[in-house]
Amino acid sequence: MDQKPFRKLKVVELASVLAGPSVGLFFAELGAKVIKIENKAAQGDVTRSWKLPSEKNKDNTSAYFYSVNSGKRHVFLDLTNLSDHKRCIKEISTADIVICNYKKGDDKKLKLSYADLKKTNPGLIYASINGFGEGSGRTAYDLILQAESGFMSINGESNSNAVKMPVALVDLLAAHQLKEAILIALLKKQSSGKGSAISVSLFNSAIASLANQATNWLIAGHLPKPMGSLHPNIAPYGELFTTRDKHLVTFAIGSDKQFNKLMRVLDLPIDTKQFSTNQLRVKSRKKLFALLDTPISKLRFNKLYAACLENDIPIGKIRTMKEVFELPEAKEMLRRFKDNGRSVTTVSSIAFKIV
Repeated sequence: MDQKPFRKLKVVELASVLAGPSVGLFFAELGAKVIKIENKAAQGDVTRSWKLPSEKNKDNTSAYFYSVNSGKRHVFLDLTNLSDHKRCIKEISTADIVICNYKKGDDKKLKLSYADLKKTNPGLIYASINGFGEGSGRTAYDLILQAESGFMSINGESNSNAVKMPVALVDLLAAHQLKEAILIALLKKQSSGKGSAISVSLFNSAIASLANQATNWLIAGHLPKPMGSLHPNIAPYGELFTTRDKHLVTFAIGSDKQFNKLMRVLDLPIDTKQFSTNQLRVKSRKKLFALLDTPISKLRFNKLYAACLENDIPIGKIRTMKEVFELPEAKEMLRRFKDNGRSVTTVSSIAFKIV
């Protein structure tokens, strides 16, 4: 397969923070020429300043910024300045795709709406991200979307306050929606020669991703509540166990066959009627945890992990970021480059292979 299938595409990114820039990164990694236009008056994308206390003062760009902004050409413009605006329009006039996330009305104020740009570039694919729909001017940070879309109400431990997910997941979900829409628009353009205006809402992207938690309510009338890492429909799934040598592990047992294999590995009887079906295991998951916890606490991690892998029992070790990036599979996802003399390591946004 051509590893750079988009090498003939030109993308202009008029987006900041995470959702839009992660789409730009996707195209850059697959060969497109991506020009990221940053607000000169604001010293660029706001995430450049989102530095951890541990980051060096001499580094003028945060680790956060690098997560979605490598492989692009960065151009600093003040779009309220006439000459800078003309430069931006010139770049867009030869672009295939524009990615933007303006606040309501700003695209029209700056004369950078789809209606403005298609006059000089009728084949343009104009891909925009908004927070709560095109008609809303509400500021939309990922945290607010997680709260408003129900994710925070079901995240966290049963006895804890509402908890956000530790990455801006709604931004990333919206980015995937936008990528898919852009790819469809490219297919359309290939056959018709016509451009498209694409709009993706962060809120709708979050709602579209509620999956079984939504249907558990809509169909079964079950109001989801925080369960920690537990799964409302499956057991054992997400319970945390500590091995003899203090490693934390969890299981995702999705079938009776897998459960029986786990019981054999732990040298437990498999004819226990109260755990014979998944529905019974969900009903008695506290008793089930007590049954499994004792033998697991007597086993060393390496022995338990090897036995589960050998028997195709879904087991996972709770790994820190350090441990994750010691895995060979994770190392294959790393990208290294130089930026103004600084050595930078990031993770690829491409997790698929096509042959």
